[in-house]
Amino acid sequence: MQPIIAFTIIMLIWTVSDYVSKKTKALLSSLFVASIIFLIGFKTNLFPEDLLPTSSLLPLGQTVVGMIIVHLGTLISLEEFKRQWKTFLIGVSAVIGISVLLFTVGRLFLDTNYVLSAIAAVSGGTISVIIVQEQALNAGLISVAVFPVLIAALQGLIGFPLTSVILRKEALRIRDGVRDGSITRKAALDPAEASEKQTILPEPFQTTAGTLFVVGVVVIVSSFLSGLTNGWLNTFVIALLLGIALRATGVLKPNVLNGIDAYGLMMLAILLIIFGPLATTSFADLVELFVPLLIAFILGVLGIVLFAMLAGKFLGYSYSMAIAIGLTSLYGFPGTLILSQEAAKNIGETEDEVQIIEDEILPKMVVAGFSTVTITSVFITGILASFIY
Repeated sequence: MQPIIAFTIIMLIWTVSDYVSKKTKALLSSLFVASIIFLIGFKTNLFPEDLLPTSSLLPLGQTVVGMIIVHLGTLISLEEFKRQWKTFLIGVSAVIGISVLLFTVGRLFLDTNYVLSAIAAVSGGTISVIIVQEQALNAGLISVAVFPVLIAALQGLIGFPLTSVILRKEALRIRDGVRDGSITRKAALDPAEASEKQTILPEPFQTTAGTLFVVGVVVIVSSFLSGLTNGWLNTFVIALLLGIALRATGVLKPNVLNGIDAYGLMMLAILLIIFGPLATTSFADLVELFVPLLIAFILGVLGIVLFAMLAGKFLGYSYSMAIAIGLTSLYGFPGTLILSQEAAKNIGETEDEVQIIEDEILPKMVVAGFSTVTITSVFITGILASFIY
């Protein structure tokens, strides 16, 4: 197959996936739809096995994955985390809950390699899946590499409706508080306080090429530092930390890759990495993964609920808010934004009620998504992945 044909087919798949996701209000995520299309295409021989590498997007994704992680680090405002430190701790507790239940109870039913990959996928997003998948492929464990892909494709179907129900309950609690006077509208943040310094880099390094150069250097430094620890600290974990630090010090601007010409294509290329093993997996392997998938989701969600509730009780959060925070590990941003806004609009009966509900829920949910998917999961996965063999 010619590279241009492979490239065009993949763009069509993503177009269809994005369309279906928007029409179903993200209940069917684009990742889920794309997984189904790729799976059917590969298993019916409609797509050749070399579709992804032939498109030239797969090598691009493997090259820029570290740069995307630096970008994720620059999404995180330390000031917002200071304001939402309780939320952050509940999110961390939820990921720990997933890890504890899967690593203890899960190992009674599943091979340790499946347990480790399940922890990565249930607690995190694309980056966590890529980390554990790379280790599994290096060990020649194809089915273990496919396992987190299936979890990632399906977890939104579980996380979205569960969180929607629980956030409605929290929104009702807030609305009742508004009506009895126990909850009032928060004062708007002072614009001077909200403003954040942009990059201190000279103008030539703020162009598309200059930005990619600087972020590339950060990834190279991350790889070097990882080598100094003999790989104990994963390159991606260090890249995330450097992204956070460099934003905080003004070296990198917030959302560093947003607005540059290459960002959209880079994100598409990153997402393609996780579909690679689907091309060489048999239907028999997929059927055998059904029970492990079921166990992973049951134990993962149970771990989220138990540990989030315990942390929430200790920190003074309602059970519904604490559980919703924990469930963000199943989808992350932008689901955290969408579900918060939907809950406020569906429960609030006046403009003031809607705004107060959103002000109470949205900051917690956005920070929760970063604390689970972006930070804690990447840390834990970076450590656990080395034990897959």
